[in-house]
Amino acid sequence: MRRVFLSYQHRDQMRAKGFNLMSYNKNLKLDLSIRHLLDPVNSENRNYISSRIKDQLKGTSATVVLIGKDTAQSEWVAREIEWSREKGNALVGIRIDEGAEIPAGLTEAGAEILDWNTPSDAAEFGPAVERAVHGTSRGKDMPRNSISHCSR
Repeated sequence: MRRVFLSYQHRDQMRAKGFNLMSYNKNLKLDLSIRHLLDPVNSENRNYISSRIKDQLKGTSATVVLIGKDTAQSEWVAREIEWSREKGNALVGIRIDEGAEIPAGLTEAGAEILDWNTPSDAAEFGPAVERAVHGTSRGKDMPRNSISHCSR
């Protein structure tokens, strides 16, 4: 099972919960364990919020970013992508709103982008994570882990 961090903009919280639930569906090929902050951190302290997010990133080998209409403008999602890249995580984007702008960090990293509403893409969520991890230097030497998630 692959450990993955799930990044999303807070307004997309319910769809993030739905993505998390998909990992329990035996009919989907999602061999993922998702770590996350599905509920907002009860603090205004940016350092504390950052530390909670970084705690969720520990032990993950990939980051999945749910891309909604406001995601590309989210400072927190941009930071999560940056922190993920710094630790060598593979990146995969899943567009959950048609025509949503892809965050710059995903574009710069050359991340694979899938569409939530396209059945053939939905079937690729798990395999896309594996492709991304195997494309990183960490993936070549790393055993399979589980998936993780975080929200703002």
